Amino acid sequence: MKLQNLILKNYRNYPNLNIDFSDTLNIIYGNNGSGKSNLIEAIYLLALTKSFRTNNDLNLIKNNEQSMSVNGKILSNDELTSYQIDLSNEGKKVYIDSDKIAKISDYVTKINIVLFNPLDTRIISDSPAFRRRMLNIEISQINKDYLELLSNYNKILKNRNAYLKQLLVNANSSTEYLDILTKKLVEYGIKISEIRKEFIDLINEQITNIYQNIFNKGKLIIKYKCSYLNKDFDKILEMYQKNYRKEINYSKTLFGIHHDDIDILLDDHSIKEFGSVGQQKNAIISLKLSEILIIKKIKNDFPLLILDDLFSELDNEKINNIIKMLNKEVQTFITTTNIDNVNKNLLKDAALYEIIEGKVERKDK
Repeated sequence: MKLQNLILKNYRNYPNLNIDFSDTLNIIYGNNGSGKSNLIEAIYLLALTKSFRTNNDLNLIKNNEQSMSVNGKILSNDELTSYQIDLSNEGKKVYIDSDKIAKISDYVTKINIVLFNPLDTRIISDSPAFRRRMLNIEISQINKDYLELLSNYNKILKNRNAYLKQLLVNANSSTEYLDILTKKLVEYGIKISEIRKEFIDLINEQITNIYQNIFNKGKLIIKYKCSYLNKDFDKILEMYQKNYRKEINYSKTLFGIHHDDIDILLDDHSIKEFGSVGQQKNAIISLKLSEILIIKKIKNDFPLLILDDLFSELDNEKINNIIKMLNKEVQTFITTTNIDNVNKNLLKDAALYEIIEGKVERKDK
């Protein structure tokens, strides 16, 4: 999978940008605030329809403008396809080859992307909700049905929580409707938990080897924490039914995949509790590189790879180890503030782009 061309209109600090990329390694450099992060954010948005920097889509529109658009041409399995995202106060629209796509889930599986950003250590330090969001984003790229399952689960969860509140107010209400909602919740939850477990199992097939190849030591694995694990439908249903009174008192659903979490273990110890900041960054990089191999296995094509500010995170030896591991078919985008930080051998194989105040210029080597 290759992003051949990107066109931005009124995107953050880019009023108009039309840029072609190398099929292999692209190094984007410039001072902080020049627009490096905006450029790679646009690539990420093109793939997943969401920013990795803001939850408010309107922040993506250039100041004093009413709308913005991102258009990219992707070559995948010898087919060139145009993708576009338009955004305004009226909402977001997505297109494939100029055809409007009604369901986001039909769009996000088309362009696969893996991003490493220094803030990704939040996967370790932040809340379980943040880690679930990460899981949901990554899985939705390779499983077309996953987002719809999540949507259905969340609708049932909302209705169930509302009915639990009703039961608290009126203790004489029947639990028959609660039984119906619980069965549907378990049905969707089992499917989601199975998909999540399968994804984590695929990561664990790769992640230790990747960690050891880059950092020369350590056994790294991901542990999936889910109340549904090793239980069949009846056992899970029984768990809920035994705790109806407790859930009614709390007026919320206390069990289910909306409480799932993961733990990253280095040499059988939680890296959140016992790992250094450096080890945590190394673990996240290994996790991201594992995702590349999973996407290749499932989609039969490599994803786009963004390594944001990698040179401030790792020394040259580790960066070289990462680059050596990458198949040359992986189109990679690396950002840095200072081109002098980049290994000279790496520069020989890269297309260089300098950004100065929102203007991008391809530089000769």
